[in-house]
Amino acid sequence: MSRFEDPVIISCSISGAIANREQCPAIPYTPEEYAAEARRAVDEGASQIHIHARTPDGTPSYEIEDFRAITEAILAEVGDVIVNYSTGAIGVPMEKRLAYLRELKPDVAALNMSSMNYAKYSRRRKDFVFKAVFENSFDTIIEFLTAMRELGIKPEHECFDAGHVANLDPLIDMGLVTEPHQISLVMGVNGGIRPTSRNVGVMAEQIPGGPDRGANWQVIGISRDQWRLLSTALTLGGNVRAGLEDNLYLPDGEMARSNGDLIAKARQMAEDVGRRAATVAEARAMLGVPKRERAAA
Repeated sequence: MSRFEDPVIISCSISGAIANREQCPAIPYTPEEYAAEARRAVDEGASQIHIHARTPDGTPSYEIEDFRAITEAILAEVGDVIVNYSTGAIGVPMEKRLAYLRELKPDVAALNMSSMNYAKYSRRRKDFVFKAVFENSFDTIIEFLTAMRELGIKPEHECFDAGHVANLDPLIDMGLVTEPHQISLVMGVNGGIRPTSRNVGVMAEQIPGGPDRGANWQVIGISRDQWRLLSTALTLGGNVRAGLEDNLYLPDGEMARSNGDLIAKARQMAEDVGRRAATVAEARAMLGVPKRERAAA
């Protein structure tokens, strides 16, 4: 039977916090630019926007007002989309990272599921492009999950290796994580699992209850391996994420002119295997995130 009746949630990682306009001119900095990029992504099939905030000069920000300005601009432009905030940071106090969740209450917040080395290596340079250590102990994870539960925010569990998926087991048993899950298999970062199609299957099989029950899972492919990984996820029934945070290039090597270019390619790939992009309403139902009533700006 055709799977065209099986919708796929396409998420857009709209800017990230590492790449800049010297690398890709399309990366948004100002709230207005975020909104324009969100419009392009939603028009091409994205139902969820993952936000790292920046100041208007492009500097990564963890300030409430920058998240607020970007979110309000996006929602004013597109009307409705699932708003997903990053919580990952190095050297930023946890209280600061919780503050914008408490104040703005996004639909979803991403949460790394283990401490890890996080790096990108250049074979051409014979050196690391960047390298850092993310601290995500169980104590840190539990504090975030407890706050998200109180705030009605759905956690997105970002897993960079198979063991990170297994870290969900005790949290489910404690009642801190409930269905429907949102689990992201992140591949292509040095320090995490190698970005191969076989490993997509390996990680998907680790999802609590199995990949076909009680979970919405997606693949996040970093850099140019992305397209092979997303195609594997789509054929296995997973969701996908694309956008300028993760990868700047289309499969033919051409640099994307916008997030819309990347989302359009992901949507086409879904259609090529007999699936279709979920609407925002469908994605909300699948993830268990009802639309929030937000005060007018």
